[in-house]
Amino acid sequence: MTCDVTYDRGQTIRPAYVAAAFPGGCKVFPRPLPNGKEPSFLSYQHAWTMDQHIMLLAEKARQIGFTLCSSYGIARLHALADYQYDTWGTSRDDLQAQLAVTDCKGYTNILHAGAQDMGRVVLDEKGNSGHVLAFANGTKYYSLSSNPDAQAGKRGNRVGDEFALNKENRTLYAIMEPGVTWGGFIWLFSTHRGSANYHNTLIQEARYKGNPKRWHVYRITLQDALDCGLLYKLQCKLPSGDPRVQMDEAEYFDFVRAKAADEESFLQEYMCVPSDDASAFISYALIDGCKYAPDVTWETDLAIQAGPRYLGVDIGRTKDLTCFWLIEEVAGIACTRRLVRLQNTPFAEQERIFDELMQTPGLVRACIDQTGIGRQFAERAASRYARRAEGVNFTGPVKESLAYPLKAALEDKTFRLPDDANVQAAFRSIRKETTSAGNVRFSGDRTVNGHADEFWAAALALHARSRKQGPSFMPRTFEFSQEAAL
Repeated sequence: MTCDVTYDRGQTIRPAYVAAAFPGGCKVFPRPLPNGKEPSFLSYQHAWTMDQHIMLLAEKARQIGFTLCSSYGIARLHALADYQYDTWGTSRDDLQAQLAVTDCKGYTNILHAGAQDMGRVVLDEKGNSGHVLAFANGTKYYSLSSNPDAQAGKRGNRVGDEFALNKENRTLYAIMEPGVTWGGFIWLFSTHRGSANYHNTLIQEARYKGNPKRWHVYRITLQDALDCGLLYKLQCKLPSGDPRVQMDEAEYFDFVRAKAADEESFLQEYMCVPSDDASAFISYALIDGCKYAPDVTWETDLAIQAGPRYLGVDIGRTKDLTCFWLIEEVAGIACTRRLVRLQNTPFAEQERIFDELMQTPGLVRACIDQTGIGRQFAERAASRYARRAEGVNFTGPVKESLAYPLKAALEDKTFRLPDDANVQAAFRSIRKETTSAGNVRFSGDRTVNGHADEFWAAALALHARSRKQGPSFMPRTFEFSQEAAL
């Protein structure tokens, strides 16, 4: 059974609907409607919203308009006078759930369909709540956050926005699927989140294992979207001074690629290539389980102390970053309170920032990477702050003793880290390798954003918290002599 859906591409001939004064440098335009007018949606968006198949599944690039067109598809169905199914949608977080209702309400106004935004409504005795849009025909659109329990026991359509980013997506699907037994559809769309993610499992099952669930599968990379006219749509909205206005599709593609955290992130976020979880030391599941929510302000007022604090410092200068990672122990959880990243920063300025952080109330100890260029920094810090500052030599065994406690803290969910793409890229870049001699080696891919610097700074902060003393991390060296051997 063929599961992949095809859709039209754009055209390179400038359509009549494009204003003569349009300043954009794009070379591809959305194909005009039969009446010659500009389409509201690109071809893949139109195909998705008009697809009447029960099971729709999409792997997609970031920011290509899938949430928007799905909101239109929901509004279009609920605008029908005889439509009878409720729709239950889930988003990455509460803010996205609220925005989904706002988008859907906007389309009901365009369609002249009566709808009322009911705001947040408590849905069950467990206290699960969602944003609700009530339609004139008596049906409702419930936009929920990521909690799978909120979907339990509900009947009607199911929509999973950024499905792969849900920390419990396999459980979420198991709860969503029975809800369409008595009618309705399932729409799941997302960027990838690692090869072991259930979203990728569904994609692979549909393509290569006979498609037992009978999905219609969409795949829209950044290049696909550009080939359909995405850049034209973008340039119509950008202010005239924005440098992207003058770009063509190839230049814009290179621009997006260059500003991605690293190549792995670019391929996953924009080209529908899931990251290889098997080779990464830290999985996406571990990272996602310990991230602060996107709307949480994790950088707190350092003058207000809730528990002891510890600092990890990874030293860099040009190619690598200098990272200061400050944690605070609260109820057994190592909470990130400050993350400072510096590049091409003189050591005098780095020391000034370090001195400021050392004055943080409740700071017990700092551990500093003293390998290579970090040696002088660590020695000067130790002379100023006595036993509160300690240098750490990054030998192979030391890296192993730093990396595993950080991984264990992520597994135990006793570490909280920012929802930050560069932090994620640094943690994902760590690879555990075994040499031909049988030794374990930890390495991190070097990118434009450093050399896994955030990972090692975080690991050093946790080591500072462990209160292990320096000698175990700065092993003595002995010169071999024949006399000693005898």
